[in-house]
Amino acid sequence: MKNQNNQNNTSKQMKHLHSIPDLEVIDLDHEEEVSSPQEDTCQDPDNADAESDIEYEEDYPTEDTEVPPRKKFRLNMHIVLLIAVVLFFGLIIYRFLNWGVKVDLDEIFKDGPGTYDNSMDEILPLLDADSNRVPTNYSDGLSIVLFGNAPFADDRGSEDSLASLIAKDTGATVYNCSISGSYLASEWSFFDPGERPMDAFTFYWMCSAATRNGTSHYFEQAVEALGDQAPPEATEVAQTLATLDFSTVDVIAVMYDATDYLMGHKMYSDENSTDITYFTGNLEAGIELLQNVYPHIRIIVLSPTYAFGIDDNGEYISSDIKRYESEFGKMDVLSTYVIKEYTSCASRGVTFVDNLYGTITEDNAKEFLTDNLHLNVKGRKKVAERFSYALHYYDEDKKTD
Repeated sequence: MKNQNNQNNTSKQMKHLHSIPDLEVIDLDHEEEVSSPQEDTCQDPDNADAESDIEYEEDYPTEDTEVPPRKKFRLNMHIVLLIAVVLFFGLIIYRFLNWGVKVDLDEIFKDGPGTYDNSMDEILPLLDADSNRVPTNYSDGLSIVLFGNAPFADDRGSEDSLASLIAKDTGATVYNCSISGSYLASEWSFFDPGERPMDAFTFYWMCSAATRNGTSHYFEQAVEALGDQAPPEATEVAQTLATLDFSTVDVIAVMYDATDYLMGHKMYSDENSTDITYFTGNLEAGIELLQNVYPHIRIIVLSPTYAFGIDDNGEYISSDIKRYESEFGKMDVLSTYVIKEYTSCASRGVTFVDNLYGTITEDNAKEFLTDNLHLNVKGRKKVAERFSYALHYYDEDKKTD
């Protein structure tokens, strides 16, 4: 019996050693909440009696309190992705259906398709020394002098020539001082009839003769040097420039075609804006002479019309692609010549009529050119209309549509 009791005791001890003791769970938050009033009471002895009457209720769950189970919400990612995709494509469809403002095309084009003008026209009036506009005086008739090459020189004397059309449209007396086969930029900075006789007919040397600068004999020297190749109208033009009273002239019109581009002449100089060996430099030098000597004359510059370039096989090619190379180096495209000419005219305060984008363009050139360069009768009429538009721009009683 004794052994059995010992075994039972030993078994109970072992069971006690391997059993989990009961643990008391202490709620630290509750301990702090309960202790805080006591701490405050200790800090404020005067309120000790008042605080002692406060009864605290236990608002935290006890072991006997049943806590209701929480409902768990599971988020299905497939549903979320499906909703996102639907919203994304829905937004795209909505934006597509509601993009911009709906317009009625019939209402917009009820008066026709309209026109789009992207030209670089710069129509300026003649100004006096005080920058006041000087109206054109029509009381004693209108007189116009033309400088340039083929556009004015082709079919000289014909009723269908550009000079004749301008005279008919404006009712003016027109003095045609253009030279066929000439160009704008001088190839040399000084005149040498033995080497560059055609330089005598560039705009600057023509203006020099018109302003009586003692260079009229250049024409004679050039004609003599050229012989049978001399422009047929050179002597006549020289006589006109020597005898014409420019005090009676109202307008000077200048138009050189794309010959300088096709010859690969130098275009412009940033260092010297009046270098006569450049396309724009020769133009500005001539304008400067005229403005200094004849400030009462309004100057209108007409740009080249569109002209086709010619590739190595002799085929016509866009002049916005073809760049010509000469002894001066490789030049730029025709449109750049015209843009630089516009800039020069603006800097000199003279009217610029953009024929490249506003009159005869790449889109309609075949309709108005006889070849890659020269104007047909329809082309001349179109240029004459544009000149008349610029001429009468500030004349309210004579302005044309």
